[in-house]
This record gives sequence, structure tokens and C-alpha cells, in this order.
Amino acid sequence: MAADAGRRLDVANLLSFGDDVVGVLLDSKDGESLAQAYDGARMLRSACHSESGDLKLQVKEHQDKINSCKEKLDKAKSGTVTDEELSALRNEMKGKLQSEQQLRQDLREVSDELDNLDLQRASIEERKNDVKKMEKDMLKAQSMLSMCVSVTTIMPNFEDQDKISGCILSISNKNLYRILSLCQILLTRT
Repeated sequence: MAADAGRRLDVANLLSFGDDVVGVLLDSKDGESLAQAYDGARMLRSACHSESGDLKLQVKEHQDKINSCKEKLDKAKSGTVTDEELSALRNEMKGKLQSEQQLRQDLREVSDELDNLDLQRASIEERKNDVKKMEKDMLKAQSMLSMCVSVTTIMPNFEDQDKISGCILSISNKNLYRILSLCQILLTRT
């Protein structure tokens, strides 16, 4: 609208100028004045065409900006979320956050259980190693007792641990096997 008003004003000035030129031409028959007026009219016409082209370009640019703003406004209107949808999304997000917190708590509990089980496993392996060591020591002691009995022919009495006692054996090849078996039985009782 402002561009149209500017054009109307320029056209009115042009018509006024044209009237002045006609008046000059009618008043004076001078050729130089006529040539000057003709040159001025030509320059004015050229300036008007140039300004008209610039105004058309500016109008087109402004119209493009208006169309772009309308498109952005339409997109913004279509992309808006209603209060109900926003409330539903908030509730869904709260539910997911609570689920995540519960999962994190469960994860902590499982992690604590795993740590406890690792400690128990380490304790069991330690006890298992202790039992193996005791069995090894027991076999060593049995071997030592067998050797002592076979060398000294004295069989210790392990039932009465308050005093040291034993019996002397007469060992033959047949009895050696029995003595060793008896030693093993006595050691397992203690």
C-alpha cells in the first residue's frame, strides 16, 4: 500500500512536470529550450523507470518475507501442543523417571548381593584351601607315624591325650600292613 502511494505521488509529480514542460513549449519557440526540455523529460522518464523497477523489486522482497512469515506462523500453529497432550507427556515422563529410579535401586541391590556373594565365594575358597592343607598335613602325619611305628615298633595310644602312652609291637611282614592301617584309623579319630 505504501509503495502504491509512493508511485501515485511520483506519477502525480511526473504529470505536473509534463504540464510544466508543455507550458514551456507553448510559451517559447526557442529550439534550445525545447531540446533541454526534451532531455529533461528523457532523464525524468529514465529515472522513473529505474525507480519503478527498484520499487517492484522491493515489493517482491517484502511479499516474499510476508509469505515466509505466514509459513512459519502456520508451522508454529500446527506444531503447538495442547495442554492435555502436554500434561499426558509430563505424566508419562514422571512415570519413566520413577521406573528409572526403581531400576537404579534394583541395580544397587543386585550389585550389593553380587559383592556379598563374591565375599562368600572368597571365604569358601579360603576354607577349601585350608581343608586341602589339613588333608595334606594329615597324610604327612600318617606317613610320619607309619614310619615311626615301623622303625620303633611302638604304637602310640591316642585315646588318652592327657598322658603319653603306647604299646610295643612285634612286627612281622604280615603284621606291618595291619599296623599301618591301624595307624590311619587312629589318626582319623583325632
